[in-house]
This record gives sequence, structure tokens and C-alpha cells, in this order.
Amino acid sequence: MGSTPTVRTSNTLTVMVTVHLPYETYDIQAEITFLLTQAGGRQGPAFSGYRPQFFYDGEDWDAVQTYPDVPQVSPGETVRTLLSFMSPRFHLDKVLPGLMFLLREGQKTVAYGKVTKILNLEQSARRDQARHERLQNR
Repeated sequence: MGSTPTVRTSNTLTVMVTVHLPYETYDIQAEITFLLTQAGGRQGPAFSGYRPQFFYDGEDWDAVQTYPDVPQVSPGETVRTLLSFMSPRFHLDKVLPGLMFLLREGQKTVAYGKVTKILNLEQSARRDQARHERLQNR
């Protein structure tokens, strides 16, 4: 990261830090269908930044969703989404095109989907693993 710039104003020291947010790159692309409210789905629409649990292989995982084609997704609609895993190193070689998954809010299933394309999962997993190792070595 290099040196961190600092600014001193009177008795206040401000440190500027650049932080990499996990969802700056997209790990996978998927097609997701949200359940109708009457079928147990969400009460209202979902927007980019929505972070339900991505459920597959018996486990829930956090993934931030971005909807590149629409401003929002209402119950009953199907949409293309780009997902960024919060812990991508755990999904490498497990999340592949064709994988079916559920989206859950707690134990409530609100949507289902299918992975259509792997985007930057390998790069994200390497970055996540390196970050994890740095933290372990502190």
C-alpha cells in the first residue's frame, strides 16, 4: 500500500486510508428469481447492495448483489445479478456454472438462482487468502 498520507490541522491528526471493499470486483454472474410475496418471498423490492445469505451445499454465505440491468427487483421477477462474496477463498472450485442455490434472509428462502458465469472469483480468492495470511501473521 505504500506510505499512508497524513494531514495535521491544529491539534487534529487525520489519516487517509484506502480500503478495498469486497464488492469492488464481481466474482460470479447468476440468474435469480425472487419468490412472490404470497409464496413467502420478500415484502418489497431488492436493490443493488442487497446482501442476503447465498445458500448452497448446506451452508449460508454472505454475498453482495449488484443488478446491472435494472434499478430494483420486485418479488416474482427474474434478474441477472453480479455477486461478490465476502469470503471468496471458500468458494473457489465449489461455485461453478450451473450451480443451483437459494437466497435466504435468515431461515426464510426469498429467491433461487443458478450460476451462469465465473467472473473474477479466482483473483478475489487469491486476494482474500493473502489478506487472511497477513492477518494471521500479525
